[in-house]
Amino acid sequence: MIQASGEEAKFTVEEVDSADQPRRARVDDAETPAEKLGRKRDYLEGFLAEKQQDAAAGEPGGDIYEGVVAALKEIFDPEIPVNIYELGLIYGVDVDNEGGVVITMTLTTPHCPVAESMPSEVELRVGAVPGVRDVEVNLVWDPPWDMGKMSDEAKLELGML
Repeated sequence: MIQASGEEAKFTVEEVDSADQPRRARVDDAETPAEKLGRKRDYLEGFLAEKQQDAAAGEPGGDIYEGVVAALKEIFDPEIPVNIYELGLIYGVDVDNEGGVVITMTLTTPHCPVAESMPSEVELRVGAVPGVRDVEVNLVWDPPWDMGKMSDEAKLELGML
């Protein structure tokens, strides 16, 4: 073997008389159906439910941020039976250190019948979250909403998965 510098690499070889055979798997070692049924909790449930440790209140995992997201998930689009967060209408949630919240969102179309009332509903619901000082809702049209912004939960709810 030749290295980049042109020198030949040196290897050390160790000879042994014998090595232990690796342990073979046995049918008796397999989990029984009763043991499988005894596992009540999926390992992912605990992982997904775990909150970020030492997160600031306004950061993902923090109390205010998670409260804002929970409030957004309670607001449903009147034409599509899915909440606006899972629908992908929320482009950003920013929480500052003093509890000021800025929501950047869009609607499914500029001609949406709730174009005038939805931002004020978002402002009202998010403003009721404990720790929120004030709320600013920015309604944007760029980038335009499309079905690709929906979460898998929303697609499942609408029978698209």
